[in-house]
Amino acid sequence: MYTNVNELLDALRQSLAEHPAERDALKAIATIARRDGLEAGIAAYEAWKQSRLSNEAGAEHSGASETTPGKPTLAQPTHTPSLQLRDYQQRALDQLYDWFVQHKTGNPCIVLPTGAGKSHVVAALCKDALTQWPETRILMLTHVKELIEQNLEKLLLHWPNAPVGVYSASVGRKELGYPITYAGIQSIWRRAEDVGHVDLVVIDEAHLVSHKDTGMYRTFLDGLTRINPRLRVVGLTATPFRLGHGLITDPPAIFSKPLIKPASLTELVAKGYLAPLWSKATDTTYDVSGVAKRNGDYVESELQAAVDKDDLNRSVVDEIIARAGNRRSWLVFCTGVKHAEHIAAELREQGVEAACITGETPKTERERLIGAFKAGKIRALTNANVLTTGFDHPDVDLIAMLRPTESPGLYVQMAGRGLRPKSHTDHCLVLDFAGVVERHGPITAVEPPEKNGNGNGRAPVKKCPQCRELVHAKVKECPVCGYDFPPAERTVNLWLRDTDIMGGAAETHTVTRWHWTPHYSVNSGRWLLLGEYHTTSSRLVITQYLTLFYPGFPGRRAQADLEALLGEPLPQLQGSEQEKLEELAKILNQKPAPSEISFVRDGKFFRIISAKWRLL
Repeated sequence: MYTNVNELLDALRQSLAEHPAERDALKAIATIARRDGLEAGIAAYEAWKQSRLSNEAGAEHSGASETTPGKPTLAQPTHTPSLQLRDYQQRALDQLYDWFVQHKTGNPCIVLPTGAGKSHVVAALCKDALTQWPETRILMLTHVKELIEQNLEKLLLHWPNAPVGVYSASVGRKELGYPITYAGIQSIWRRAEDVGHVDLVVIDEAHLVSHKDTGMYRTFLDGLTRINPRLRVVGLTATPFRLGHGLITDPPAIFSKPLIKPASLTELVAKGYLAPLWSKATDTTYDVSGVAKRNGDYVESELQAAVDKDDLNRSVVDEIIARAGNRRSWLVFCTGVKHAEHIAAELREQGVEAACITGETPKTERERLIGAFKAGKIRALTNANVLTTGFDHPDVDLIAMLRPTESPGLYVQMAGRGLRPKSHTDHCLVLDFAGVVERHGPITAVEPPEKNGNGNGRAPVKKCPQCRELVHAKVKECPVCGYDFPPAERTVNLWLRDTDIMGGAAETHTVTRWHWTPHYSVNSGRWLLLGEYHTTSSRLVITQYLTLFYPGFPGRRAQADLEALLGEPLPQLQGSEQEKLEELAKILNQKPAPSEISFVRDGKFFRIISAKWRLL
């Protein structure tokens, strides 16, 4: 057909003249031909032509029940610019690409907090892949209609002419044959043979994929892998663990270590991307000591019997109303259908416009109630296990936890409904009737559940006797009312503050001096640049490690951080890694230290957010 790359390029120019809207796709094929050779270029070109034929055939049969509406397969937006990713969203992609470079096999998982915009990362990933490799076939999977629609909306914001189809009975579309398909797992899990060859599967809420070789996700992925043994899977989740199994990267799970963690919840709150939560212990509490457990969590029927009592419901609603003040969007998590219905009825009885949504609520009625809640016509919305994922209403300003659980993932998902920035306030109040904050601790430091553990551990949280704020067990002064806790028997040098359900906000300290030195890491076998920031507190030295010679994103990030500290481009250095670091340390030690530094705790390490110098 073509004897050399130039002949293929001539054919591409002819196709461009006939299909000017496909300019970016054809340009990408030309790049493949020049970079990877004639054979790869021909394969990409033939895939592009086949995609066009498939779309044209779909257009002729648009009345079929399962269709592929005719759109330009790889048309790029020509007039509408792409949305700009936030820094941490771009960091997520950079780290994902580095992960693939460093791991020739396996399936990575990106961990981002609820409300961080995982759908934007998925959209950018899809566009990147098809722009660079037009023959790529991508399948995005999730488990609820709302997430399919939200993810699709974000894709079309980034790429208005994206070649995307939807396969979901709940959405009302069953379209196959597109380069990108957004699908509901319940609708598509038996259709692997019909879907055919897929290169990349992206799974939102990846913690729902079973560790065992069972369930809809695993069955479907096994079928796709038989068609394409080189299939790769990318997961996204805010909670990378499963009750009773531990981390979702623990064998025999499909996801592989290490997890990709581009940003922490504490960092995103500190930067204003997410809203903080304020938690309060309540006067009314539940006694679930006699409730049995199954598969690591409470048996729902017994749990509902223990908490769904008229006197308890009345006391809970009394306290919600008393503590709510002028808050206007209340989300209430209940233990079961009857409990949710009874709490909604009690709220209405006390004059609050309230509604209830459960798995039994008809689709149209559910959409009507959610719309009324978002419009402010309904003040309180109770639910039973249906609004923990896929529900997006930023102005939720009160969350009532009436659902005791041993699942840290469920706890984080419930609390996460209040994290999005709001139009009318700067935080969301969490009322913890169920004791989940005390059980699991701050959502910034939730630990994955132990494998087959008994779930009887307690998180390091205590209650302020004066204002009832839930704070870290080691806090000496309540960050809300200033109450001084009596000294503990054993003193530990912890420097956490503002530690309620959020764990710890960003800390800012005055710096007296800094010192830089080369440091050899025994674990990695590499040289790093170690900075020590000495503060006005003699007991606090903040450390920063710059991984200048690490490959991929860690190295690029360290170089950018170093240039920011230097205030100028990196100098040209000679010698070994150690010798280069010695010269850099000498340069830094001669420069003035910042007057102030802000950071967040990240386990035993510090993550520097910003440094300020006092200008003379």
